[in-house]
Amino acid sequence: MRVNFSYILAACVTVGIGLWMANGKTVIGGVGDGENAVPAVADRVAEEDKGTFRVKVKRLVAEDRQAMLEVRGRTEAEAKVAVRSETTDDVVKRPAREGARVSAGDILCELDKGTREARVLEAKAGLAQAELDHSAATQLANKGFTAQTRAAATQAQLDAATARVKEAELELARTIIRSPIDGVIESPMAEVGAQLNSGGICATVVNSDPMIAIGQVSELNVGQISRDMPAEVDLVTGETLKGTVRYISPSADPDTRTFRVEVELPNPDGKARDGVTAVTRLPLPVEKAHKITPAILTLNDEGQVGVRAVDADSKSVFYPVKVLGGENDGLWVGGLPETVSVIVVGQEYVGDGEIVEPVFETAEVTQ
Repeated sequence: MRVNFSYILAACVTVGIGLWMANGKTVIGGVGDGENAVPAVADRVAEEDKGTFRVKVKRLVAEDRQAMLEVRGRTEAEAKVAVRSETTDDVVKRPAREGARVSAGDILCELDKGTREARVLEAKAGLAQAELDHSAATQLANKGFTAQTRAAATQAQLDAATARVKEAELELARTIIRSPIDGVIESPMAEVGAQLNSGGICATVVNSDPMIAIGQVSELNVGQISRDMPAEVDLVTGETLKGTVRYISPSADPDTRTFRVEVELPNPDGKARDGVTAVTRLPLPVEKAHKITPAILTLNDEGQVGVRAVDADSKSVFYPVKVLGGENDGLWVGGLPETVSVIVVGQEYVGDGEIVEPVFETAEVTQ
């Protein structure tokens, strides 16, 4: 019987491996002989746990922060009056023009007087007759030639005649429509020849000095605002005006839960116009705060946003913070001690109460 050579080779290799394993040494990972032996992984971890974790720390000192509350809104004229006719007739004159500045009492429109002047003359004639009748009746009553009731009746007629004169004169005066306030005439106006009915608008006069900047403030911030507080208003047209708070609504809007705030702005040259988008900046009371970089913010186990710091015993401690505002070079936060050593590198790798090895860096003083 022929023996396959490959079987013989396989048998030799198997015997050789068995002899080598019987006479050789078994090497266990992480274990060696002598001083150069490499420790096992578990031993190395245990050894590291006996030490402290190094973190980079920056000492922060609270600074005075002048916060600004921004209120978006619009401008509104101090007064905007639609001057209406109190009688009905055609416009015969219009001394004022759109865009012109007028003073209180200036004539805006004149209506056709019609027969009103004649009615005044007629009423005055009736008044003169009533005065004569009353005078004669009074003299006769004093002499006993007529009853006192006759004198009283002529007094009533005199009073009625006086009232008719006043009514006729008032109706005549209504043909002259005057501006009730100082301001600028807004377009459009009633045209000459057009008929104005009672209640029709002759012109609208806008008083823009002072101008009012109005806006809505949330219920969280309204308590920080007070009357006569200085304010600065930037208009979308490019102008910047300074004024003071003159009104704070005592009740909130039921739909938005916000409060109306009005800022009075001197506007003698009329640069600020009615209905322009405005951003009002109100300086809030100075408070202590810390400026940090957002990169050092972290979360604790409860999901609160804050920073980790190192106390006097080199233990890590978590401080929740309140974000007060942001600037180009950092974030303003509150809720920290006045002086605090904040971990700026390694805060994500330590827990509360752990002993750490702080490596301090010099904090830059923010002006």
